[in-house]
This record gives sequence, structure tokens and C-alpha cells, in this order.
Amino acid sequence: MHDLTITPQGHLLVREEPLGASKQEPSKGLLEAYHASAARGMLYSASEAADAALPPSFEFARSITRLYLTTLCKATTAESGESVPEIPPPAADLDRAVLQAPPMTGLEYLTSEVLATWWRDLDSLVRGEIAKHSGGVSGYLRERNPHWRFVGRVTFHLAENKQNPDYPFAFLATFANGLTPQGKVRHEPLGRALQQYAGERNRAAMLNLLLPVSRAAESSELVQRLVDSGEIYSPLAWSPREAYEFLRAIPLFESSGLIVRVPDWWHAQKPPRPRVSVKIDSKNTAGINVDAMLQFSVDMSLDGETLAPDEIAQLLESSGGLVPLKGKWVEVDREKLQEALKHWKEVERDVRREGLSFFEGMRLLSGANVLEGEEEELPEATREWSGLTAGPGLDAVLENLRSPGTQREAAPPGLKTELRPYQRTGYGWLRFAARLGLGVCLADDMGLGKTIQVISLLLDLKRDGPNKASLLVVPASLIANWKSELAKFAPSLSLAVTHPSEVSAGKISPDTADSFDLIVTTYGMLVRQDWVTQHRWRLVVLDEAQAIKNSGTKQTRAAKELAADSRIAVTGTPVENRLSDLWSLFDFLNPGLLGTAKQFGSFVKRLQSASTPSFEPLRNLVRPYVLRRLKTDKRVISDLPDKTEVKAYCALSKHQAALYQHTVEELARQLEHADGLQRRGIVLAQLMRLKQICNHPAQVAGTGDYAADRSGKFRRLAEIAEEVAARQEKALVFTQFREIAEPLAEFLATIFGRPGLVLHGGTSVKKRKEFVDQFQSEDGPPFFVLSLKAGGTGLNLTAAAHVIHFDRWWNPAIENQATDRAFRIGQKKNVLVHKFVCRGTVEERIDEMIARKRRVADEALGGSDGGEVLLTEMDNDTLLKFVKLDLHQATDG
Repeated sequence: MHDLTITPQGHLLVREEPLGASKQEPSKGLLEAYHASAARGMLYSASEAADAALPPSFEFARSITRLYLTTLCKATTAESGESVPEIPPPAADLDRAVLQAPPMTGLEYLTSEVLATWWRDLDSLVRGEIAKHSGGVSGYLRERNPHWRFVGRVTFHLAENKQNPDYPFAFLATFANGLTPQGKVRHEPLGRALQQYAGERNRAAMLNLLLPVSRAAESSELVQRLVDSGEIYSPLAWSPREAYEFLRAIPLFESSGLIVRVPDWWHAQKPPRPRVSVKIDSKNTAGINVDAMLQFSVDMSLDGETLAPDEIAQLLESSGGLVPLKGKWVEVDREKLQEALKHWKEVERDVRREGLSFFEGMRLLSGANVLEGEEEELPEATREWSGLTAGPGLDAVLENLRSPGTQREAAPPGLKTELRPYQRTGYGWLRFAARLGLGVCLADDMGLGKTIQVISLLLDLKRDGPNKASLLVVPASLIANWKSELAKFAPSLSLAVTHPSEVSAGKISPDTADSFDLIVTTYGMLVRQDWVTQHRWRLVVLDEAQAIKNSGTKQTRAAKELAADSRIAVTGTPVENRLSDLWSLFDFLNPGLLGTAKQFGSFVKRLQSASTPSFEPLRNLVRPYVLRRLKTDKRVISDLPDKTEVKAYCALSKHQAALYQHTVEELARQLEHADGLQRRGIVLAQLMRLKQICNHPAQVAGTGDYAADRSGKFRRLAEIAEEVAARQEKALVFTQFREIAEPLAEFLATIFGRPGLVLHGGTSVKKRKEFVDQFQSEDGPPFFVLSLKAGGTGLNLTAAAHVIHFDRWWNPAIENQATDRAFRIGQKKNVLVHKFVCRGTVEERIDEMIARKRRVADEALGGSDGGEVLLTEMDNDTLLKFVKLDLHQATDG
């Protein structure tokens, strides 16, 4: 199946998705148009394929095109030979369209600026084609599709006539009779056309002029009366009721090809309306939290100003239509207004009796009628004449959640680093939400420092005193990363790990847990330790929270059973692109906000099946609880370093650990009877073997069986690659071993869903150039596996946002040289460097030595053989201690 994807650069691309992603498959013609360009695909979808059923992503792009073509028809009267002016992007409409977008890959990159770029590309294409068309705008659109026809010669005018209180409106029909010397359309009364087009020879021109009027008369009784009586050719004085009938029919007139000009207060067919004003606020002026009950009040207002009782009575006693109120004309449908008032008064009585919870209030404010039966409670007429707003107290809470820049807190005491401005914002936002008891998701891009923001929050909670411990749940592969970060940035936090890789794991119990600030466990351990799910935690943090996207797994169910004062999910993977993932995440964060899975599924179906599909209610409902910053955001990237290096700690599988231990024992036996060059050769050979074991047992055995579950590095690579793929970013993967390059590429292809590239010493110069060009293209291969020596120099691969050193070359200069294939002149993005290290092995000890003595290491480990040269000079005992296996640290239990 095919679907549309938004790239990190904001472009639309067609990509194949797994079967079942959508019931509709775009036509061959539409796909060919999109392959030519996004603008051609969008135009094709709203013209040749205007009536076709399309997948949601294609339908969304078509809705933007429909908006453009409608604007084009209203904005120009250009005929054959005349140039069509640029149609500027409508900022307000595009802002709203961003909220209405359906879940799709790359949705996190969608902004009104991106939509404006699509709009300009479409405008450039259409105006270029119109310029070559003999029929002008009308002929061009009529040729593309009969629905998009526009003649634009006749204009209906409605103006106020304040001199006559009984007939305060004036109507006039005109026709465009050429241009003024200033280049503006010259309007003349339509009656004059009868004189100008008199005579048989002008009969065809007259019929063409009146064709839009004739079309409008077919559907409008008002126009039919004007035509039958001949009044359409004369100026008319109208009552408010007649003017209202005319104003309501504007969409019909415009679809017939007429131009309509009305008073400014009829804003885009959305005139001022009195509305039933519903206000939801906190009951307690001292504050609010997730367990608080909200207050609910009903009134009536106009443009946000509460109406007095006598003004409300005037509206409800009027005959409807246009009514003068507060010095302006307002639109009133008395029956619908009364119906809306009755509905909300009934709700107000129910709230007084049963109360209104925080989440119920959030659903009402967002318009997301998630729970079963809510859609019948709020009919279209009621929504149309109602306005729900948050009162001052609740509004302040929501504003702080939606606009986290207001929460830029100073770093908490005990933090051993300087927070970047956007990290202070994130920490302040987490702190604000945690103290409200709300569950929130920190969904920053990989490399923006989600860990340090959470650590800051943990230090802040420590200031509350020795009350309750917090719980951190991570994949087993990230235990070492978190321990390292906590020790480095928050040494004052007391920590315990409940995992078999930790010697002290068995000493943690419900009775001792609260003596620590933080307990760290894994998703796998949640299902093995009942006490963890039964204990009450101050804060529960799920790192790599995409681990609970499948609501049916045991670890997901266990995570949702955790009891805590507040909850945080941390993930670098987009959370809004797949609705089932979104529901499962929020079922952990704020249970009940999105209803049950069944209720949520029904709600989504209602959104999708609406006459105008829009996901705006869902977006409004979840937006306050998700903080997502992208590396592409100029407000963030200006504060980022050029490149960020992180350690990717990996555990060994049981098979790897056994092979590693056997190799160390074999080395010990061989060293007993070796010296000189023979000893040096043995050490180098066995060190190479240990490196290969850390990569994958199949590399040593030469069996070709590179099953992912047999290698901790392959499992860690999958975790990182999944996030890179979800962001549609690209990665370079370096290895010093040519033989593992192809297996790595085959494995990564299963993660990214499409093949990548492989470059090693045997790749020809011509192929190298072709591979670089392919990788650098926007829709090129998503990853590139390179042998360190072949790929370390002479390549410009700035399309990559990630560099992964799968195995470590123990000379830092060579590693840095390889990293600079991505980070070099022309790079416009922050580069994240992942250095793989197997815990409890020689890899970890070499990494520690390099970090501890970087300057010395550059000299001592220099040379073509890197760190191995230094290791051959160690005495037997020192060498064996250096390479020995720390089983507790090395395995994931």
C-alpha cells in the first residue's frame, strides 16, 4: 500500500507502507503525478481524482489543494492572455489545517510554514499552466475538472443602508466590463449589459455572461425570484430577513461562479454570533490538580462579552436572522440558540449533582467526545451555537502546559552541569506537571538531553524530603547509561537497581525501597516482581516508552498497574503518528482521558467518517500533555553543539558471554608458555577474537547466522535504528570488520523497511561516488554501513544525522575522522554520535582508559594497530584483568 510521508525537510513523498495501513489505494495516475512532484500530485488529487476515495494522508493533501483552488476562484477574474497574480498562503487557515492533519509518518515536521511551502509550489505550478492555457482561469479549471469552473464576470453586492431603518440593506448585481486605467475591474450595473450585448451577434456572449446567474437560480429561490421578476437588473432595498437569506446562500453563489461582495462584518461567512458561553474552572482558588473537581457555569456572550438579561431576552424573542445588538448586526438562529442553552443548562444541573472531573472537563474543552454516548449528547446545532472556555484558574494551568516556555526554572541544587535554555524549559514543564499529578510525555528528539531533564526533576523532588522513592523503568540495555548519567550529574541521588546484573538487586524490597531516592528496574523485571507494581511511588518514569505501545503485552499491563503520584513517559519516537500507540501511551499517563480502547476506536471512526474529517479535537485533547522539540527547530538548534557523543552500552547475550569467557581462559593458557613475538601474536589474535565476540558470535564462528537475539549489540542497534527510522533521519554505521558489514545492512533493512548501502575496501571509486550521491538525496537510502578504513576519509555524507560506531577502533583520532564524514562543511543539523560499548568486557575498560586519559591515549594508542599495541606490552596478570569478563555487568540477566 502507498501512503504520503512528510520528510524532515517538510516535503511530501510517496512511500510504500505495510499492507493494512489503509483500505484505499491511490490510483496509478495519482501516484505517477506525485512521483513527478508533490504539487502535481496534490493538483491531480483535487481535479482528475476529485471524487476518488483516498487514504487519510492523501485526503489531507487534497484538502489543502481544494482550499487553494477555492481561493484562486475567488481571487482572480483573469481571462485568456491575462497573468494570474500570486495567491498568498492564508496563515489562519493553514494554522488550523495543521491541527486537522491525520496521523501520518513525519507528522511531527508539519507546521503552517511547511503548508505555506506546499501552497507556493502549487500556486507556481497552477499559474504557470494557466498562462499557457487558451481559456484563462475558467477554461483551465473547467478542463481539469468540471467542478472547478469559474467565470467571474457577474458580482452580487450587498451593502448597508443606514438611512432606512425598515430596509437597512441594499442589493445590486453588476458585471465586469473591462479594466480601469488603474488596472482594477470596472463594475457596471447588470442592467446595462442588456444594452451593451444587444443584437443577435452578441447573443452568445450575453448567455455566457449570465450563465453563473442561471446556475445560481437553479438552486436558489431568492435568485430565481430576482430573475423571474427582472429585479436582478435593478438596485433593491432589502429588509434584514432578505439580507440574511442572501448571506446564508453565499457559498451557493460562489460555487456557481458568481463573485460576492458583502459588508466586512460578515467575516468569511462567520458573522458575529451570540453564543451560549460555557466556562469550566477550578473550584479552589489556591490551585488545581488532577484529582480536583471543576466548576461549571453557563451564560450567553457576544464576542467574549457577557450579555445582560435584557439583551438575552431580546435575542430569544427575536424572529432570528440578522438582529441589531450592541451597535452591530449579529446572526441569530433563535431555535438553535434556545436548544444550545437548554442543553448546557441540563449539563450544569448534572454537574451540580455529580461533579465534573478534571479529565471530563478536558474532553469538553477540546470537543473530543471520546466516551460512548457523548456524540449524541452534543448535536451539531449545539456545538455551532456554543462556546466552551476555561476560566482564569484552569486557563493558567493549560497555558503553562501548552506553552512551556513560561516554566523555565533555574537548575535544582545538586545538578552538576549547566542546563541549556530549552532543557530548563523542559525541566520546568515536567516539574509543573508532576506537582499537579498529571501524566506527561517528554518526546524530545534523540540527543536533546531528555535524561538530564528527568534527572533535574528527580533532584527537585528530593527537596520535598525523604518521603517516597521514585521508580525508573528502562530497557535492560540502558541501565548502564542511566547509572553513568546519574553518577555524573546527580551524585547526591541515592540509587538502587533491581536487576540480576546488579549484585545488590536482591536486597531491594518494599520495606527498603523508600530509603532510596530512585529505584531503577527494567520492563522485563516488572512482570517478575509483584511488589514493584504494588508499591506507591512518588514518580514513575518510563524511558523508551514506546515499549508499551502494544497494549496487550505483559510488560505493558504491568507498567499500567504501577501506582504513583505522577507519571512521565520519555521517548524520542513520535507519539502522534499511530493512534493505537497514542492510546496505549495515554492509558499509562492519564488513564481514562482517552476512554477505553473500544471507546477510543469508536471516537476515531467518527472523526474519520465525518463529512469534513478533522483530528483537531484529538489534537487539542492530548496537546497539553506532550512536549516535543525537534533538532530541526531553529529555537533549539541554535543552542545545540555541532555534535553530541553518547555511549550506547550493550549487554552480552548468554552465548556471547560463554564464548568470551572461554576465549579469556584460552588466552590465559596460551600465555603460560609464550614470549616475544609469539606472545604478541597470541595477544593480538585473541583480542581480535574478543572484539568479534562482542559484535556477534556468528562473526567468530563464520556461520552466517546473525540472529539479532544472539547479540546484545544487534539488539541495541535495533533500539536506536527504530527511533532514527521513526524520525525519517539517516545514519552512518561504522565497523572495522568487512565481513560483518553485509549482515549489519541486512539487519538494518528490516528495521528501516528498505535497503541501505554498504561500502568497504573492495568498493570501486565509481561505485563510491554513486553511493554518496544516492545517500545524499532526500529520498535516498536511510542508512550506510561503512568499514572504518574505507569510509573514514574522502566522503561527504552530510545527509546523516546519526553516526554509529558499532565496534570501537581504539584510536580516537581514527574514530573522529570517520565521524567527520557526517559532521563537516555543509552539515546543517546536529550530529549525534553513538559509541557502542559492551559492559563488563575489554571494550568498556578501553573506553574508560580513553576517557580518563584522552590526551595520553591519543599518543599511547596511536598508530595503525591502535590500543592493541599497548595491550601487548602488559604483563600477563595485568592483561588478564584487563580483558576478564564481569558477568554481572556483561549480561542482561
